[in-house]
Amino acid sequence: MKEQVVDLLNSKYEALDIIEINDLLGLTTSDDLSRLNNVIDALVKENILYKTKKNKYIMYKNCPNLKVGTLSLNKKGFGFLLIPGGEDIYIDKDNINGAVNEDKVLIELINTMDGVEGKVLRVLNRDLNNLIGEIYIEKDKVCVKLEDDTKHLDIKLDQKTSKNLVEGTKVIVSVTKEMSKNKYMGKVTTVIGHKDDPGVDIKLIAYKYGIYEEFSKSAMEQTENIPTEVSDNDLIGRTDLTNEMIFTIDGADTKDIDDAISYEYKDGLHVLGVHIADVSYYVTEDSFLDKDALSRGTSSYLADSVIPMLPHKLSNGICSLNEGVVRLTQSCVMKINDQGVAVEYDIFPSYIKSRKKMTYDAVNDIIVRNQIPEGYEEFVDVLKNMNTLAHILRKNKIKKGYIDFDIPEPKIIVDENKKVIGIEKRNREDGENLIEDFMIAANETVATHIFNMDLPFIYRVHDIPNSEKIDKFIRLVSLLGYKLTGNYKSITPIKLQEMLEQLKEVPAYKTLSNMLLRSMRKAVYQKENIGHFGLGSTCYTHFTSPIRRYPDLEVHRLLRKYLYEHKIDNETIDYYQTNLDYIATQCSEREQAAQQAEREVDDMKMAEYMENHIGEVYDGTISGVENFGFFVELDNLVEGLVHVNTLKGDYFNYIEDLLCLMGENTKKKYTLGDIVKVKVVAASKETKTVDFELVGDDEFDRDKKQESVL
Repeated sequence: MKEQVVDLLNSKYEALDIIEINDLLGLTTSDDLSRLNNVIDALVKENILYKTKKNKYIMYKNCPNLKVGTLSLNKKGFGFLLIPGGEDIYIDKDNINGAVNEDKVLIELINTMDGVEGKVLRVLNRDLNNLIGEIYIEKDKVCVKLEDDTKHLDIKLDQKTSKNLVEGTKVIVSVTKEMSKNKYMGKVTTVIGHKDDPGVDIKLIAYKYGIYEEFSKSAMEQTENIPTEVSDNDLIGRTDLTNEMIFTIDGADTKDIDDAISYEYKDGLHVLGVHIADVSYYVTEDSFLDKDALSRGTSSYLADSVIPMLPHKLSNGICSLNEGVVRLTQSCVMKINDQGVAVEYDIFPSYIKSRKKMTYDAVNDIIVRNQIPEGYEEFVDVLKNMNTLAHILRKNKIKKGYIDFDIPEPKIIVDENKKVIGIEKRNREDGENLIEDFMIAANETVATHIFNMDLPFIYRVHDIPNSEKIDKFIRLVSLLGYKLTGNYKSITPIKLQEMLEQLKEVPAYKTLSNMLLRSMRKAVYQKENIGHFGLGSTCYTHFTSPIRRYPDLEVHRLLRKYLYEHKIDNETIDYYQTNLDYIATQCSEREQAAQQAEREVDDMKMAEYMENHIGEVYDGTISGVENFGFFVELDNLVEGLVHVNTLKGDYFNYIEDLLCLMGENTKKKYTLGDIVKVKVVAASKETKTVDFELVGDDEFDRDKKQESVL
């Protein structure tokens, strides 16, 4: 009956009451009406149907002025509705309607003088089970202050669950009873640790985003029954690749190794093998381990620590392609011509024995610096040939529209007490690019194969950019004095490449490329293939990292069903047609949460590092300008604020169109890409902020700018 109701209301653009729906479906008995009522209630709870104030029902998708998403509030009270794969919608503080940060809400689109905004109509779901807070004592009572100060909830603690807790202890609180609007009774369910304990700071951010170290008891019991070695029975039906020269290339500290590679040149073609850990063999569908993995969606890499998607017995053990041991894999072997096109391929279950756990540093020594580390002698020729193929593949990718923003990432170095002792840019050379190019080739091949079979699948998609945002970016570039040639009315990956290439020599290139990247839509997972704009790919998936990404695990499962077991009957197709939407959405949401947690941890650790460098002077680049000041990025990627009130010699106005601060009398400008010298005047790990002040201002002539990039 559920499908009948959805099909009916999909065709109706007006709201219907339950009797009208009953009659249109031709239902005749009171039992039918009762079942219909239950189905409609369920569809309302699933946010598929909207219930009006007059008790009528209409599909959300048929109400373009209604949107459902997650509310993201800031400390000033306003916020945005976040819609996976869609545009964020601004919501003014006067239109929040009692909602709090991270609520799932229904909003109505409204027109204002500043454009289209949102107004919260109702809270659809509020997670009250895992609230993080800090204990304080008031009048001999144990109280809790929520960590998220955008969650304006008043929670009174059950004193039995908080007995003996001291001030400064970080805890997780669950609500037990609602007293009135935004006022609750709650209890302490988990003691995280004291705020000064090593590692607690990272745990707090992880927990904030729903990233937990502990697996369920049922999942751990299932893990205990998983073997530590591959048995002969496990090898049945698989291709033996243990005699092939197969090896892995990863960071020196990587323990969860899920991809291995092989190469030979045969009959005028490059034969590239990408061999991926067959995690789906051990993590079976709908098992406790599978449910835990799906709830996490991804492993989270927070500074020097990892919160894995799977227990260590799998992620570092039986699933990891460790050197010298037999491991189960799924292989994609491609025959690639000198133009970088896979003219033939095979996808099959296999087992391998990795010859060597290589590191990026050692591989780069060989293929970049022609130096041979000890123990790598027998691999030199194959690595150099692989690098030749990688350059061919990259050239072909760029020809198709691959966009390389080349945004640097920080590497946080900590001591044994988790204190930051250094920050570096992550090094990226040919070795890292080689693995990226090989994995992209395998991902495209697998996706294209299943797409051509017209079967339900999970694709990694990246929609075309919003034209208004691109137009706004082009206007900014023009106002900054840089001339772009070309027609950008309809944007394509190739045109975006051309735009970045023309800006390459601009002093503010790094900042502008970052802004252009942020103007693009987020890549997400979904069942419908719309291509991947950023890669210039018409068909793409994630197949190569099933230890740390759930979509890859699900893709392996689908390959087993469709290709190895040949289960493409109606029942199988209907099952995945129904379930893959939820899996894709869940994975997209958890990926976004992990990325936010990783960025917040980096910000916190950077601020912690700069707490020990107060008073020191650095050269930096203006990376952002706001009405309250401008941000400066140092060479180590630490970013801090120069507040407008600290600027001397004039009153500075914010010129939004130029993204600059301009002196009212002197006309002196501070704008994107300017090189400035700053002193660290404040830093706070708690607020994750760094404050700078300008020094030696007269020594710099920021107005000498290149007027053209042609």
